Amino acid sequence: MTKGYAGKLLRVDLSSGSVQDEPLPPLEVLRQYIGGTGLGVKILSDEMPPDVGVFDPASRIILMTGPLTGTPIPGGNNCAIVGPNADTGFTVGAGHTHGQFGPNMKFAGYDGIVVQGASKKPVYLWVHDGKAELRDASKIWGKDTHETEDLVKAELGDPKASVAAIGPAGENLLGAALVSNDKYHVAAFGGGGAVLGSKQLKAIAVRGKGSVELADPKGFVEAAAEWRPKAKERRPEPASVPKRWYKFGEDSVLATKNLLSPDLGIEIGRRFSKACTTYIKLTGEPCFTCPSACSYKAVVTEGHRKGFVATMGGGGENMEGAAAMVAASDPADILWLTDLYDRMGVNSPTLGCAVALAFECFERGLLTVEDTDGLELRWGNAEAAATLVRQAATRQGFGKILADGPKKAAERIGGDAANYAVWVKGAGFRLHDYRGRYESMLAQALAGAGPRGEGTGMTGAYDPDLGYFKSPDDPMQIPGIYKRIQSKRLFEDSVGVCMFNASTIVGIMGLESRCLAAAIGWDQIGPEEQLTIGERIINVERVFNVGRGLKPSDDMDLSPRVLEPPAEGLFKGRTIAPYLKDLVYGYYQVMGWDQTTGKPRPETLKRLGLGHLADRLQ
Repeated sequence: MTKGYAGKLLRVDLSSGSVQDEPLPPLEVLRQYIGGTGLGVKILSDEMPPDVGVFDPASRIILMTGPLTGTPIPGGNNCAIVGPNADTGFTVGAGHTHGQFGPNMKFAGYDGIVVQGASKKPVYLWVHDGKAELRDASKIWGKDTHETEDLVKAELGDPKASVAAIGPAGENLLGAALVSNDKYHVAAFGGGGAVLGSKQLKAIAVRGKGSVELADPKGFVEAAAEWRPKAKERRPEPASVPKRWYKFGEDSVLATKNLLSPDLGIEIGRRFSKACTTYIKLTGEPCFTCPSACSYKAVVTEGHRKGFVATMGGGGENMEGAAAMVAASDPADILWLTDLYDRMGVNSPTLGCAVALAFECFERGLLTVEDTDGLELRWGNAEAAATLVRQAATRQGFGKILADGPKKAAERIGGDAANYAVWVKGAGFRLHDYRGRYESMLAQALAGAGPRGEGTGMTGAYDPDLGYFKSPDDPMQIPGIYKRIQSKRLFEDSVGVCMFNASTIVGIMGLESRCLAAAIGWDQIGPEEQLTIGERIINVERVFNVGRGLKPSDDMDLSPRVLEPPAEGLFKGRTIAPYLKDLVYGYYQVMGWDQTTGKPRPETLKRLGLGHLADRLQ
């Protein structure tokens, strides 16, 4: 086997209870897809026909590392989780998780795990040093993600094991259910937790004592040493996001009050940032080989939640979906609510948008206390929001109205509710509030794996390696920019590196190429080949999605509130609405997709080595 890879996959069939080793695909396939998201999407496309439902036993969930996972580069810890998207119902679902899980899987001797079938009873998977076994999980079914991790580690007697687990939301098949690992990390794509819940796979524990063999250790160390200070410069201090949350507010992108008040974000951001330098103690919790530690432990040292400890991920969107969207402004409440979402195992941008919709509908009189089981859904009421989260995760009480996301919640509430809901393709808006940034909105609308960020630089059309430094004056330039930034991002999602240690770093394409060559022993992958690999992955996703019913109208399915221009803030009056249709069709054109159907043209697939997929589009 070539260096850089462990050399095998673990195939888990829950219907039969079998676990078997399989070799990785041939080298020419690895060169086309690398690993991570790319290889996961290929396996999903090859093995899951369009007539297989999201929760059908024949569906797949794939956990996949990249060749740089487990190596001493900055952030060499990425593990992709790929499957059908339970949130949209008709697209790929792809997310990433970090911490120690991916490296531990690699050190245990596996590049990836492919899960299929469905167990008759709750089980968890234990993978360690080249061995794997399924164990009974009946006693931990119903537990939250943190409790599950602790119980599995205790049963294994191995406190250093990494555990990825689902919570009640996954068990109850919420489309927004996620997978949580190492307490500080989640893979928040559409419904990965729900697919695992349908298969009754409660958790996956991994532990390995091996290492990644490199083809050129000296060259690798030299490239990694050049990379590390650049990554450190991008995120100079541990827990940098909470301390600088005020910046989101001042930039009018902190999503607050169901997107009604960007200016409220200024107050919330400043208050939270100040608390993080006074009575909230932050401790960075670095992932494997991470120089910056964006994940953090937050301890409340005074006030009504004194003593509360939150285990927080590195982004800010989680806090917006959980708290700011219902106008919860108390910093301790923000931490408490965000931690609750993680424990329930549910993505806050999707369920949070449904909860925020309920709050606005209550204010507008579409809902009363008789509808909400007595809950006063007043803006800022953190306790009421928490009750709805628990109810939704278990499909009980009024919460079950919200459990399937904002679009379905609006249908169930009725009246004018759809005018106030926040969705993209029926799923939750990927917070922050980027309604005034056309490039960011188009990126969410067109991401192959449902609404998410497939191109970090699209928050400002910024990517120095590609020659982009600001948003273009002409919106119609955005499709071409997005194609290249999206292709670059999907390549990075496949090599095994955390985006916070890669995307938008000057010279990153060269550094990744050098590290891949030194790890694997290949010749270097130049910039254009990197973009071609990313473009290939985009097209495999597209064929999968079209086969499951995606139409051009779905790429334009942004809710009225998302298309509504902000009433205040820096982006007051700006909306993508007048440009949306032309931007979508412009993207189809630069991608080489049919303008009427949105399908990749045969010549496009042939150019990317995907000619065999053309028949699926007939």
